[in-house]
Amino acid sequence: MAKVHAYLNFNGDCNQAFDFYQKVFNSERSGTYFYDDIPAEPNQPPLPEDAKGKVMHTAVKINNETMLMGSDVVEGFGHALTNGNSTYIMLDVESPEEAKQYYDALSEGARVMEMELGETFFAELYSSFQDKFGINWMIHFEGNKKMG
Repeated sequence: MAKVHAYLNFNGDCNQAFDFYQKVFNSERSGTYFYDDIPAEPNQPPLPEDAKGKVMHTAVKINNETMLMGSDVVEGFGHALTNGNSTYIMLDVESPEEAKQYYDALSEGARVMEMELGETFFAELYSSFQDKFGINWMIHFEGNKKMG
């Protein structure tokens, strides 16, 4: 069975975001490549100026099955970052303590707080918010409110 990992795009602050996520998930990065690391090819155009010092790829292991990966978007390569609310990363946690731990860490400096961590009809604890880097998160502890 394939594994599903979240891949996040940033507008130049990927390195700072993954420094933050390393602390949140108490995990080391599995590697970071910068656009500057791309070897020069004689038949390819030079590296765009806005790519220098930016992250081409990095990753943090959340657990044995899940990784959080990311990169900076470089307009010089013809890409543009568009933040929206069509995607969230949902952390389905195993205890109220774990829910509070991730909520406290990830919501620090949140740009948008949609729902504070609290009880709902579908979960003992639930929260949704946009972190300080513009990434949307849901924290969910179902507890004794298991569906059907």
